[in-house]
Amino acid sequence: MLIETCGLCKVYGVTVAVDHLTLAVGEGEVFGFLGPNGAGKTTTIKMLLGLATPTAGQARILGRLPGDPAVMGQIGFLPEQFRFPPWITAADFLDVHGRLYGLSAAERRRRSAQLLARVGLADRGRSKLGEFSKGMLQRIGLAQALLSRPRLVILDEPTSGLDPLGRREVRDLIHELRADGVTVFLNSHFLSEVEVTCDRIAIIKRGRVVRLGTLAELTRQRAEVEIVAAGMTPEIEAGLTQWGRIVQRLAPAEAATPPDAGHLILAVADEAVAPQVACYLVQAGARLHMLAPRRLSLEELFLRVMEEET
Repeated sequence: MLIETCGLCKVYGVTVAVDHLTLAVGEGEVFGFLGPNGAGKTTTIKMLLGLATPTAGQARILGRLPGDPAVMGQIGFLPEQFRFPPWITAADFLDVHGRLYGLSAAERRRRSAQLLARVGLADRGRSKLGEFSKGMLQRIGLAQALLSRPRLVILDEPTSGLDPLGRREVRDLIHELRADGVTVFLNSHFLSEVEVTCDRIAIIKRGRVVRLGTLAELTRQRAEVEIVAAGMTPEIEAGLTQWGRIVQRLAPAEAATPPDAGHLILAVADEAVAPQVACYLVQAGARLHMLAPRRLSLEELFLRVMEEET
């Protein structure tokens, strides 16, 4: 495992930022680390990199203690709040970071040119960073994170400030890294990007992991049935609770649907109960227009989890 934590905690005064966090991230995996603002994501990353000391628990990164110089050169990192010196050029910025990694002058020149092209800044090497837009700064930050050909890349909001084209390019870059066997630890608020990029996902809330697994595993845990039916009395709706609970009410799905039709989402233990639900509604006197099992998107799953009490 390239990242391992066991009971990792961080407390600031009376505030518990990270609460007994246990994770394992394997070689070549793209791992999504998700949660609302203040959930402890950035604090966790700081502890993994040796930038913050845990209050309790343990962490290992590339088999070593966080911050161990023996492995730090094998880790690329793009922080969410990167501070770029405005007077330095893009090429010199990468050269400085290449020196910190111990790269030779020839390797620094070669890697800088390759990475400027890879992030769409091939013609801006002599431009000062103070002239760059937020999206361009994000791109140069990505370039520096990849300078040393790292085994592990930690990306904290890598698509912040990027337009849809830039986000697609970052997604393609992450796919390339995976193909090269590089492990990517990704924190992002763009859940649609995470959904098509990550092999596994952890959702944290108030410093604790509340969901962990592949997207398929996580969405199977939250099967739902979408129902559009007219004549849905309170008594009929109450009868649906034998299979689950109503988690959402929507406007009628189609213009042709009668105005008295109800459109709701029923959370169930298993989507295989859909035929039983359909039979119940018809026998109870509802006029069924549509009933279909549905899988949650990552965004829907995330919102449901955030609404739960923990």
